[in-house]
Amino acid sequence: MRKIPIVWLLALVLSSCDGFSAAFDGFRQSNEVAESLEKSSGMKPEVGFNWSNGRLLSVTVTFPRLPKAQSVEELAAATEKAVAASFKQNPEKIVFGFDLQPAPSQ
Repeated sequence: MRKIPIVWLLALVLSSCDGFSAAFDGFRQSNEVAESLEKSSGMKPEVGFNWSNGRLLSVTVTFPRLPKAQSVEELAAATEKAVAASFKQNPEKIVFGFDLQPAPSQ
């Protein structure tokens, strides 16, 4: 029984911490990027981010396949625009890629 109040106290302390709020904001912002890119490309990417000491070091955007409806350059430009619009600061780098499935072996 005594563990429950300790867990609540720990949650309260962590919720007031800047690191917790930065991580929460980062997840919200990465979801915004994924939703925006899904609307424009028809593919929902996986979006990750890396914060260090309050600086946004990188944002990684990985699409499930190569685009068919638009060029890679157009998709890269849309990715840069979505990252700039959703994150509060510009990352030092954006890593942009595709998940390629290997050909079946015979």
